[in-house]
Amino acid sequence: MRVAEQTTKRNAIVTGSSRGIGAAIARELAEKGYNICLNCSSKSGLEHLEHFASELEDAYGIKAICCVANVADAPSAQNLIDCCVSAFGSVDVLVNNAGITKDGLAARMKEEDFDAVISVNLKGTFNCCKAAASKMMKQRYGRIINMSSVVGVAGNAGQVNYAASKAGVIGITKSLAKELAARNITVNAVAPGFIATDMTDALSETQKAAISDRIAAKRFGEAQEVAALVGFLASEKAAYITGQVICIDGGMAL
Repeated sequence: MRVAEQTTKRNAIVTGSSRGIGAAIARELAEKGYNICLNCSSKSGLEHLEHFASELEDAYGIKAICCVANVADAPSAQNLIDCCVSAFGSVDVLVNNAGITKDGLAARMKEEDFDAVISVNLKGTFNCCKAAASKMMKQRYGRIINMSSVVGVAGNAGQVNYAASKAGVIGITKSLAKELAARNITVNAVAPGFIATDMTDALSETQKAAISDRIAAKRFGEAQEVAALVGFLASEKAAYITGQVICIDGGMAL
């Protein structure tokens, strides 16, 4: 078992933490000594999440719990926050990572595909922020990190719904940062570019090469690189950083 980095336990929620960037963030925070509330949207993913929770506990000596919650539903999002507070006593860090894509050209996009992406990515972020902020305001401490995307900054053909949702997350971030700063609560957004995950693994080598050519660094990012940035923003060292959108895209949006 590795010894966690921080001596004072803090408690963190990472939505959509069963795989990819969310799982990497959960691992990063666990390694730094945070108790972790893991989240998935349906019971079908609970068994995998429970195995991951046990792995984190064994590896880092922290406590990890699992909560099934659809963040697009306000009562479910509230239950997620309450679950963390009930188990650990507080919620100190919220990472809004849960998100979906339903890509397609705007002229052909189904209304339900637009609504679904906005509901999870944008409203889900708002729901969790609202529920967590009320707890953080009372304790006069908190770190909220919202996962946006370089697409929310620069746009992307075929992703008008996703781009709109992630641009909206930036608006939420900047507005909440102004509302909550006086209570010692920071709110920041992280905007990843192309990160090596299960979704990018499905791309052909030709597609990967074409995308890499658009990136100044000429490679995809790693989930751990995103997680390291989130870990910093969650830390005491980032206390004077709020309302910021930090692109981690290898120079793609330059």
